[in-house]
Amino acid sequence: MSATTARRPRAQQRRKPSRGPDRATVLRRRAVAVMSVVTVVVLGYALWFTSLVGVGEVAVEGNVELTAEQVRVAAEVGAGEPILSLDTGAVAAKVRELPRVADVEVSRSLPGTVLLKVTERTPVAVVQADDGAHLVDRTGKDYATTSAAPAGLPVLEGTGEEALASAVSVLVQLPDDLRREVLSVGSSGGTDLVLQMSAGREVRWGSAQDTPRKAAVLDVLLTREGKVYDVTSPELPTVS
Repeated sequence: MSATTARRPRAQQRRKPSRGPDRATVLRRRAVAVMSVVTVVVLGYALWFTSLVGVGEVAVEGNVELTAEQVRVAAEVGAGEPILSLDTGAVAAKVRELPRVADVEVSRSLPGTVLLKVTERTPVAVVQADDGAHLVDRTGKDYATTSAAPAGLPVLEGTGEEALASAVSVLVQLPDDLRREVLSVGSSGGTDLVLQMSAGREVRWGSAQDTPRKAAVLDVLLTREGKVYDVTSPELPTVS
């Protein structure tokens, strides 16, 4: 025995090479790993594709004219349908097909509630027709018909499609105090508009261009006595 060997600790001299796990241990570990993966897959499938976590309630918020049932029917979300795999985009698209719906948000609340938060269209004007008053929103969409026009809404008279769009564009840009004075909007030809206002006053508006500027000029003109106010050219307004 050399001097170097003699100086090694006795425990180190007796150390044996380490051995890896035996075959049975390896197989057992593999089986546990496989079972874990299978469990995760099965659980995921059950949660995602079965009614284990299914829709129990479809709640509706924000509706005013529409009933909650009308919204639910349009959404076509079935009871027990897997909530995690629910295509909220497709549900929203179906609800937006309701003419009165401007927008809708669809969300999930586990364990089983689907919430439909509806924003209904708001009328800014009406078109009178033989079948009733057609409500028109700020986008120019004719979305509903009622037997009588809601109070306070201006009437769109004798306007074609292009002129109607221009009329709505003007109305939604007017300050509230001016818009409340408007009784009707008609076309004097093409897209040139004429506003009939309270107290028998008429405003020759012209096109929808420069509406904010025209509104500011009109606000000053209305402080003067007159019946016809012309802001067709806001640089040269007239009162007569």
